[in-house]
Amino acid sequence: MSPSEDKHNRPNLAQRYEQLSGIRSSYLDRARECAALTIPTLIPPESNSSGTKYPTPRQSVGSRGVNSISARYLLTLFPPNEPFFRLTVAESVLAELSGTEGARGEVEEAMASIERSIMLKMETTPIRPIIFEAFKHLIVAGNVCLHFLPGLEGAKLFRLDRYVCKRDPMGNLLEIIVKEDLSLMEVPEELREELKGTLKASMKHDTEDSLELYTCVRKKAPGEWEVWQEINGLYVEASEGEYTDENLPWLVFRYNEITGEDYGRGLVEEYLGDLRALEGLRKAILDGAAAASKVIFLVKPNGTTKQRALAQAENGAIINGNRQDVDVLQVDKYADFKVAQEQAAAIEESLSYAFLLNSAIQRNGERVTAEEIRYLAAELETARGGSYSAFTQSIQRPTLRIIMSAMEAAGELPKLPKGIVKPLITTGIEAIGRGNDLQKLMQFVGILEQVSKAEGLELYLDKGELIKRTAASLNIDVKGLVIPAEQRAEMQQEAMMQSMISQGLPNAVNALGGMAKQEMINQQQQP
Repeated sequence: MSPSEDKHNRPNLAQRYEQLSGIRSSYLDRARECAALTIPTLIPPESNSSGTKYPTPRQSVGSRGVNSISARYLLTLFPPNEPFFRLTVAESVLAELSGTEGARGEVEEAMASIERSIMLKMETTPIRPIIFEAFKHLIVAGNVCLHFLPGLEGAKLFRLDRYVCKRDPMGNLLEIIVKEDLSLMEVPEELREELKGTLKASMKHDTEDSLELYTCVRKKAPGEWEVWQEINGLYVEASEGEYTDENLPWLVFRYNEITGEDYGRGLVEEYLGDLRALEGLRKAILDGAAAASKVIFLVKPNGTTKQRALAQAENGAIINGNRQDVDVLQVDKYADFKVAQEQAAAIEESLSYAFLLNSAIQRNGERVTAEEIRYLAAELETARGGSYSAFTQSIQRPTLRIIMSAMEAAGELPKLPKGIVKPLITTGIEAIGRGNDLQKLMQFVGILEQVSKAEGLELYLDKGELIKRTAASLNIDVKGLVIPAEQRAEMQQEAMMQSMISQGLPNAVNALGGMAKQEMINQQQQP
């Protein structure tokens, strides 16, 4: 090892980390505020430890909303037991294979086999839980960093207070520095003695020594990255590495990407005002309810009822006293509490819609049909279409790229020709589009069914023209869906002929039977 500033003019990572932390501070403060109103442990306070006391929100809408929408993102973007992508082959290659018998089918079968291998690898590695945790950080803090371990043995998640990054004005990532706490016993044997010399004299050289490990991932050229590490300011030569855009195992995700900013904004930040208001109202209601529930008896000072006799009387006891001497203290704030409760309920309903909670899908009522629930669920799911389209590029494609690159390096996948085989994402916004197409088709079929049941309508309307205009208004391509008029006429003519044959066949059989019987009679009469 050697000092990092002497190696290729690389900066000291501890100093560089502190320099970039100043840009991150405002985002981190807002993330901690959002976490305090939802799940405080996601972004803990500064200088936290095992004895840190986290704030307890007085409302559960924030935490339920974060967990609910994170689960929806995970199931929609990475559905279990179903590929979230499809490997496609360039049309030029398919056109060349179309002349060879069975070649195109073999290519598609091979692509399907590769898709199953990739999904099996993803399901047998602990990647899905890390991605679910990453979605929670994205929703609350708006930022998260993932490092996929070699061989896809898992992934490390770094929250916002554990990494800094730098981007160009277009939002392209240029640099990542990750900070980790390391025990001396985790360091290789050959490096411990040198590290012990850098520790403070007051610290004991045992397993409790806390070291600072910095990992820098920096772009050195278009499509090329370099990685190195520092431990307590000392450069670790064995940590050097080089990657390309295709196999870089470091990913930095953002929820809302703001042009010109290094970090993103979370979904909770968009509704931070409602969460603050609901927290304040719930606190006022709980404090008021606690005060109203306190029972205090007031006894008239000069009355005949004795305070001690009243205090010591058991339930059902009979004592001497005057009813007019005793009164109960009451908080006459029912109307004020009702206003606060109604306002809190309105804010909670608004937040339930924002976080796609089930309580927002089903309205209050005795008759709530299943179709109504499905419609509302689809409507709320469509409202997140913008996030799905962004996550397709920022989360799904990079994750798939890392999995395929690791499997190719391990020999578990064949080397796919670059530029010919491309992955096509089939979930997220694509799934919403297919759902909308299905809804339009069902609406189209329902309209045609109503038209077919109307009696005498063919005297006033051209059904063929009605079908065309209905499909055009619903933006449905009728090619291959609606049977052409010529083919329909041939089908009708063929059906009529079949009907005539089926009706005439019994008569023909009877006629042939009569002719055969008459022939036998004639033969008997001739002798």
